Amino acid sequence: MNDSAFDPTADVPSEYQEGEMKDQQILAVLLENYLGRNDQIFVQKTEMGGIEAYVGSVTLEWFANRVNFASCLPLLQKKYNPETGNIEIDADSIDEIQQRPLDWSRQAPLVQYLAARKNHKFPPVLVVINQPWVDDPKAAEWDSQRRATKSTTEFTPLDKDGKVGLLNLSEADVTVYALDGQHRLMGVQGLMELIRTGKLQRYKKDKTPYDTFITLADLIEKYQVEPAYLQSLPKEKIGIEFICAIAAGETREQARRRVRSLFVHVNLMATPLSKGQLAQLNEDDGFSIVARKIAVTHPLLQQHSDRKPRVNWNSATVAAKSTVLTTLQALKEMSERYLGQKFPHWKPLEKGLIAMRPEDEELKEGIEDFQKLFDNLANLPSYQILEEMDTPELRRFSFEKDGGEGNMLFRPVGQVALVQALGILVFRKGLSLEDIFKKLRKFDLEGGFSGMEYPQSMWYGVLYDPNKKRVQVSGRDLAARLVVYILGGIQDQMERAELRKALADARTIEKQTMGFDGKFVEPKAVGLPPVL
Repeated sequence: MNDSAFDPTADVPSEYQEGEMKDQQILAVLLENYLGRNDQIFVQKTEMGGIEAYVGSVTLEWFANRVNFASCLPLLQKKYNPETGNIEIDADSIDEIQQRPLDWSRQAPLVQYLAARKNHKFPPVLVVINQPWVDDPKAAEWDSQRRATKSTTEFTPLDKDGKVGLLNLSEADVTVYALDGQHRLMGVQGLMELIRTGKLQRYKKDKTPYDTFITLADLIEKYQVEPAYLQSLPKEKIGIEFICAIAAGETREQARRRVRSLFVHVNLMATPLSKGQLAQLNEDDGFSIVARKIAVTHPLLQQHSDRKPRVNWNSATVAAKSTVLTTLQALKEMSERYLGQKFPHWKPLEKGLIAMRPEDEELKEGIEDFQKLFDNLANLPSYQILEEMDTPELRRFSFEKDGGEGNMLFRPVGQVALVQALGILVFRKGLSLEDIFKKLRKFDLEGGFSGMEYPQSMWYGVLYDPNKKRVQVSGRDLAARLVVYILGGIQDQMERAELRKALADARTIEKQTMGFDGKFVEPKAVGLPPVL
């Protein structure tokens, strides 16, 4: 059989193929010439909601050097504070504000993310192109009606439909301001400074400097980042979308309102992820990974067709009538407070920085440890009766409609406090889970976790607020210390004295201290509960 029968291009004239290849080569040469220039950028023209825009990409170095914060726009200069990069808000400037204040405490985490995380990614930024004539009322570009005769964007089309072409970005002609992406700009500028000088000053929100720095040496040592890799970062590219500060036919006031409303719209559409959603999606935080694994695989928590879900995947709280046992966010906190005692290096090096994903072997070990913990938790009497009772009945206080057990093990804050204590006892005090849970099962059978709302309870005033008649999250750490104590984890007399005073303070409401017998007593009369 003739081979040409299998060749889909056999009937295409060779002259046509050669001509097409030649056209592609010519186009490649032309594009290379244009793409290598800093004063023009190859873009695609788009239009949405009547607003023309031009989409392209620029290097991080170009982005850092050429783009300014929106608060630097000339029309805002009267109230511009060069120290903070923000506009000072007062009665005169409030109508001019187009950006929320910059938070300079975010710069260091963003720089660390770009430098230490090899698979980093910033979304495209939205920027505004301005020209000098905009701020000159006498410029020829304004007509007699004070309307612009041209746009601040200068686009040269390269196709017959005017969809792709070159955007003029000559420094002599235009200035560029970040409308959406100011903190990304802050991060990239910080990265460029770090690479250039070897260090970066840390700041508070208002740009008050801390005494500490991020240094290249620290990044190389702690994250095993190669110097050559860091030097390559300025050439990475970020997506960018350009709009005009003023379009042809607009007055200055109309343009300002358009740009300002566009900023508001962009930010309203960008709803931040909840903590629960972050725990669902985070593939770098070891504690989140472990929490997700246990949530979907452990018999106490996993989804069964014959029972209602036991994990709330999004919310941080459990509603009064909810049948769930816990939340993914609480499981993440439990994982962090338990395994964090064994794997402290799973946490970010500093607050605000991004955690690095643990090695697979460590993750496997962490999952096994957390699995073992939940095997023991599932055997507590309070959880074993879940087969016969619903969680709302076990969670509700006695005075609420239909009454309930008031059991702390059915409140996320109580679960976190217990597991936090167990992490200290197992990984810092060296106690075995088996011995711990022998005591806890007896404690549970005697009602130790229930009746939080009664003065006889160890959790009264600690996890239960008798004044507001509700759970109080602020007592979580004290509750954890009490669990450590009753399980024999506090031997130091001074530490015991401090714990007793903290408990007495917690049980004091409006200068009256509640004793375990339900009577008001002197604070010194409040003792510690017995050790199990």
